[in-house]
Amino acid sequence: MRKNSIKNIRINEEVRKELQEIVMREIKDPRIHPMTSITRAEVAPDLKTCRVHVSVLGNEEALKTTIQGLRAAEGFIRHELARTVNLRNTPQLTFVGDVSIAYGVSMAKKIDEVIASDNARHVPDEDELSEGSRKTDTDEAADGEADTDDAADGEADTDEAADDDES
Repeated sequence: MRKNSIKNIRINEEVRKELQEIVMREIKDPRIHPMTSITRAEVAPDLKTCRVHVSVLGNEEALKTTIQGLRAAEGFIRHELARTVNLRNTPQLTFVGDVSIAYGVSMAKKIDEVIASDNARHVPDEDELSEGSRKTDTDEAADGEADTDDAADGEADTDEAADDDES
């Protein structure tokens, strides 16, 4: 079985779901943070090993203690996984900290800060506040073209009137 085959992807997702259930419902270790998520499980094609990516809503210390608690309960977790998922081999579990969610949250905060500072730096003028009384560049350009058209039409009208007077 190849690493990215459909079968391996389904096994990865099923193992991830079961590990999430086991961690949330079965394990009572106080070291494991209550807001722990299994973000990804990578089962090897030979089903011998599995890398489990763990994310914790909290700080780095909470993540470290959660991983220690999961490593201590690895035998129990593996036993429960073997009971719930019918695989030829039950993989050895390796728990790895996943900081992608924390990275995403920090990037979102930085983007919000930049937007807030940009909005604070840009103070609208009185003219910008009363946009209804101010014409935009496109409106002025359109009005300018209309004025030249009217002027040209007006000159043509006066020429026609002059021709009528002469006859």
